[in-house]
Amino acid sequence: MNLGLTGKNAVVMGASKGIGKSIALSLAAEGANLAICSRGEEALRITETELQKQGVNIFASTCDVGNHASLNEFLENAKSNLGSIDILVNNVSALRFGDEDIDWDVSINIDLMGSVWATRKVVPWMIESGGGSILFISSISALEAGSPPSYAAMKAAIISYSKTMAVQLAPQNIRVNTIAPGSIEFEGGVWDMIKQHNRSLYDMAHASIPLGRMGRPYEVGDVAAFLVSPRASWITGACIAVDGGQHRSNL
Repeated sequence: MNLGLTGKNAVVMGASKGIGKSIALSLAAEGANLAICSRGEEALRITETELQKQGVNIFASTCDVGNHASLNEFLENAKSNLGSIDILVNNVSALRFGDEDIDWDVSINIDLMGSVWATRKVVPWMIESGGGSILFISSISALEAGSPPSYAAMKAAIISYSKTMAVQLAPQNIRVNTIAPGSIEFEGGVWDMIKQHNRSLYDMAHASIPLGRMGRPYEVGDVAAFLVSPRASWITGACIAVDGGQHRSNL
């Protein structure tokens, strides 16, 4: 299926590894130009090189999305380099799993406000160019109780914010959706670390997945590419779980 993304300009935050990287690779494979960022320089440059092999335009820059000024500078430079922004993927997380004040402060600033600031920044550009698509990456931790409080609360807030923005921005031809991934395993990722250091927790999570395995980043990336594409033109305000059946709630 041709997703109709050739020549579109996309921003993917947190794109140096894992889900963010796979989303960027899926978009590039469909012909989209990309602006990507992450905090770490080394992994970002490796991803930049991989994306360039797809023959699309790439702008890559380090950025602390929890710093409003840093994020604003990255987005301004992204627009300057690409010419316009048609797609924004808010893939940001501090991955704080504690319940201390610092865990809440960092999670609010990065997971939630980083996405809010980026959305506020690009929406006027999308309105000016006639529309666009915004995608938030949440988690199935937002859909039912049992996950670390600060992490789950921020991921739930993202779903709520996304739904509200979908309704508000629909008249401007801007679609807004969310993906809630389940347990995604990749080298150096959270579940890879848990597998090495807390095998009982890993095995418990693995056993909870009806499809019988952990997910892979590309399985989220491909869904993301579809949701931001013209092929999904009648989908807005949705939260799509990509989890192998892992979460059990009806909503």
